[in-house]
Amino acid sequence: MKVLNVLVRRYLALERFDEAVTFYEKLIGQKARLRFDYREHGLKLAQVASILFVAGTEKSLVPFVETQATFMVDDLKAFAAHLPTVGAEVLRPPKPVPTGWNMLVRHPDGMRVEYVEHRDKHPADRLADDRYPERIFT
Repeated sequence: MKVLNVLVRRYLALERFDEAVTFYEKLIGQKARLRFDYREHGLKLAQVASILFVAGTEKSLVPFVETQATFMVDDLKAFAAHLPTVGAEVLRPPKPVPTGWNMLVRHPDGMRVEYVEHRDKHPADRLADDRYPERIFT
């Protein structure tokens, strides 16, 4: 059970979506590796590096803007079972979404986090491993 990546969420009006995604693709030097319409909620989403862009109308964004980050994980069901044992509250249990499965959680400090397990995991969506074969500073 691992957190693979942590995404900063950026909420935008629909008319600013393409411009913002293009700007960060050029700035970071990486094409969006995830981009789709979430028609069920009237949203457009894209991921560039560790930024998740969520665009919609003022009304369609209301249910989402209180969520401050997205944690990409390797096993959503395991996190759903584990998080309540460490003081987190599952606000919305795991459900299917266009990319795989997600759930909404409130951490003990009050932070609202979307946990997501992608059906097709991208190798670039892995935080650096903290186990090094040799020490950097000796």
